[in-house]
Amino acid sequence: MRRTMMTGVLVALATTTAIAQDAPRAAKRAYQVPSPNGAREDAYYWLRDDTRKDPRMLAYLKAENDYADAVLKPLQPLEKRLYDETLSHIKQDDTSVPYRDNGYWYQTKFATGADYPTVVRRRGTQAAPEQMLFDQPAMAKGRSFFQIADWAVSPDNRLVAWAQDDVGRRQNVLKVKDIATGRMLPDTVANIEGDLAWGADGRTILYIEKDPTTLLSKRVKAHVLGTPAAADALVYEEKDDTYYLALATTADDRYVCVISHSTVSVEQRCAPAATPTRMTVLAPRTRDHLYNADHIGDRWIIRTNRGAAKNYKLATVADARAARGPAAWRDLVPASATTFIENFQPFAGFIAVEQRSDGNKRLRLLTDAGKWVPVPADEPAFTMELATNEEADTPWVRYTYTSLVTPPTTIEVDARTGERRTLKVAPVPGYDRAAYTTERVWAPARDGTRVPVSLVYRKGTPRDGTAPLFQYAYGSYGSSSDPAFQAGLLPLLDRGLVYAIAHVRGGQEMGRQWYDDGHLLKKKNSFTDFVDVTRHLVARKYAAPGRVAAMGGSAGGLLMGGVANIAPQDYAVIVSQVPFVDVVTTMLDASIPLTTGEYDEWGNPAQKQYYDYMLSYSPYDNLAAKAYPAMYVGTGLWDSQVQYYEPAKYVARLRELKTDTNPLVFRINMEAGHGGKSGRYERYKQAAEWQAFVLQQLKVGG
Repeated sequence: MRRTMMTGVLVALATTTAIAQDAPRAAKRAYQVPSPNGAREDAYYWLRDDTRKDPRMLAYLKAENDYADAVLKPLQPLEKRLYDETLSHIKQDDTSVPYRDNGYWYQTKFATGADYPTVVRRRGTQAAPEQMLFDQPAMAKGRSFFQIADWAVSPDNRLVAWAQDDVGRRQNVLKVKDIATGRMLPDTVANIEGDLAWGADGRTILYIEKDPTTLLSKRVKAHVLGTPAAADALVYEEKDDTYYLALATTADDRYVCVISHSTVSVEQRCAPAATPTRMTVLAPRTRDHLYNADHIGDRWIIRTNRGAAKNYKLATVADARAARGPAAWRDLVPASATTFIENFQPFAGFIAVEQRSDGNKRLRLLTDAGKWVPVPADEPAFTMELATNEEADTPWVRYTYTSLVTPPTTIEVDARTGERRTLKVAPVPGYDRAAYTTERVWAPARDGTRVPVSLVYRKGTPRDGTAPLFQYAYGSYGSSSDPAFQAGLLPLLDRGLVYAIAHVRGGQEMGRQWYDDGHLLKKKNSFTDFVDVTRHLVARKYAAPGRVAAMGGSAGGLLMGGVANIAPQDYAVIVSQVPFVDVVTTMLDASIPLTTGEYDEWGNPAQKQYYDYMLSYSPYDNLAAKAYPAMYVGTGLWDSQVQYYEPAKYVARLRELKTDTNPLVFRINMEAGHGGKSGRYERYKQAAEWQAFVLQQLKVGG
């Protein structure tokens, strides 16, 4: 090991022969984080560099990566086996189910070994010659990151516009080309969101411009092909930094809409596609009113929580009365105390409704005659959701069905008769569904709340309290962690692990109240729910004490940091990906991307009530001199959602304080953002690394 002094900052650099006690140590530098509620000392604040060019900071990150390489080197044979086993369950030359839109059939196709698919279309019938939209393997060649965030074909089918990200920071560039010739148009617009919408003229493209510093979505503009971007007309500007913007086209393609949304309020404005810059507000923003509207025929359908409909209801209003606002809305599907309406899509003659009950996401169809058509399921824990349905004038609606043991299955159901036909079951080579079992159990939380848990394990795994457990959760923003098949889990299940998804409060698996009971001043319920699920599964002998792994990412990384602080003894190893762990400092800084839009999720720390509560659970602020589990922490240098310096500071402080000798590995992807590196196989390579680390810590043979 050697040490190097760079501009007065001592950074420990690990060599390839590093051992546990030679972990990197970041320098400490005095810094006061200002706050209306008093300043806090943050000795590792210097690791923040918004330019990402500071040589001292980069040297520390390199030292951490070098150390991670050294610690994980003995696991490379196991890592390779895990990666190879995962790939053995993936059909490499796979294609999607074609869908029809405006006279063309669209499909994505993966070639063997390709990280990215091609996107093709056929005119009229699925037997027609292919026409290439995107040769993504060629487009991505030579790039360390590549992603098409959104794409849309013009109404006349001649042009395709797309938003492309070459860094991973979600600062996309608008590009347009002629589909028939492949000729790129000179039109480009930089620093945009991944939402696009065409006007009916086939020349106007609506896009969302981002603030270059905060990366918040700020302005909707209309670009007319052949004109300079500087001349793009302003359609709408969002002046409230607590709101985000999104674009949508209605189911019947007649309207384009701008949605301004925050945690507690929504405002949707729409315009005829023929005049896409002339927007009309459907319902003015009001605190605690959340809604989204779609159009079919001569009416609007609205999902709304108005009128104390906490779990949402569906309402409708005729075009002629829409300008009168919510007072003209009439209930179509009433709210329920036990069923949460999560989404819907209108068709000619019926509405497809996504809803949650008993912790499962399912589908029902409501005909215009008022008849409900159920869509059955026969597993205890599963996920149904609407698939791609681009054309509304059809009695058939496509949806996907999956569970922890059932590969994604594309099905369509006839709203008139309930007849179902399977279009495709995702192929999983070498997989025998009969060899695995899925369960739904209910774990009692310490306050008496029953928390749903989805389980999967290989048949024959002992139920005698000796098996290792791998538990996952997210639990924030009302985002639900639905059970779905994952080929990457099979190598773990085949080694005897039990896999559990803890549907902790903070998501919406059990309805809107489930979310309300897991954020703001009730956020700690997410942490204690997770721990109580672990203890219940151990008590029920699904797992052995001392052989439990935990994992979460982003806001789920906050969950991992909270769990590590309040119950470190319950876990042998924790995997924390792109973790949001420096809650108070981040939420005090409005210049950090996304901060101001998060006040209704976490609280505004300028207010003492929220400051004190956030400070009481913020993982970074609550690290202490005690033993912690083994940890694998991952981040991306270009992450725009959770900045790299949050986990960097967290790891540096944890190294300083922890009293154990358990390994702490910090893996920084220097060329990726919030979702890691791009590419179909890259995520499996990254997963194999932390999976090998987890198996080692759980004392599972390779």
